[in-house]
Amino acid sequence: MNSALKISLPLPFISISFKIMHKAGFVNIVGKPNAGKSTLLNQLMGEKLAIVTQKAQTTRHRIFGIYNEEDLQIVFSDTPGVLDPKYGLQEKMMDFVKDSLQDADVFLFIVDVTDKSEQSEFLIEKLNKIPVPVLLLLNKIDQTNQQDLEKIATDWHERIPKAEILPISALNNFNLDVILPKLKEMLPENPAYYDKDMYTDKPERFFVNEAIREKILLNYEKEIPYSVEVVTEMFKEKEGIIFIDSIIYVERETQKGIIIGHKGEAIKKVGTEARIDLEKFFNKKLHLNLFVKVKKDWRKNDRDLKNFGYR
Repeated sequence: MNSALKISLPLPFISISFKIMHKAGFVNIVGKPNAGKSTLLNQLMGEKLAIVTQKAQTTRHRIFGIYNEEDLQIVFSDTPGVLDPKYGLQEKMMDFVKDSLQDADVFLFIVDVTDKSEQSEFLIEKLNKIPVPVLLLLNKIDQTNQQDLEKIATDWHERIPKAEILPISALNNFNLDVILPKLKEMLPENPAYYDKDMYTDKPERFFVNEAIREKILLNYEKEIPYSVEVVTEMFKEKEGIIFIDSIIYVERETQKGIIIGHKGEAIKKVGTEARIDLEKFFNKKLHLNLFVKVKKDWRKNDRDLKNFGYR
């Protein structure tokens, strides 16, 4: 009986390549002052990019935090809190918010569940009209109870029906691990907008200015912190040490005296606290000189505001 002849021949080499789908987009964080926007940005980035205090209007500029994975780039945008502007500086701050309502692929709308004051109808109306996904984050849920939280969630579902609602605590990092996967689902397929080694769009001097301003917000009361702008005039590194000269601008001579304090103790405290934070941020030794100057009514002067970067 003849058996069938079996011949093993080598298979031709076939090269198969798989294209990895890359997603990228702009995720803009919006909400009222003190809702937790900057805390959320810092937690999602794993880096302190935005200063955080308990005082309203801590954030004045729009800050990009660039989050990267192999197949993902999320450009987070932290914005000033939405408010009814009373003077020039606040009007410029609201211009940053308006810009953020025009270039988002996804919105993170963050709401403080403990805030009983009126919400921004302007922002709610915009989010309902713009054809962009909204992830509505109910923040500070550790300060409420289940019954109240359900009522708040129902209320917000009626206000922004298209929004997906997620309860979180930005400060305590609760439920934040859900946000990145959800954003990855929502974002479009795009190449990266920025180099993958970038984590922010802001220069080094910006973070120096903000670190100093944060310490002023924490150490002074009433109108003083809101009358201050910081400009870093020198930033240079020599032999592994960063040398910085920064000017604290105030609106009146009386404010200058308060900033400096008795025998310079107040400004020395600000400088010491800012230097400690900046050494951690830059991971280098740092020498910081602070100066105080008066620029009368700068918050209402268009020319001064433009020079300070408020367009």
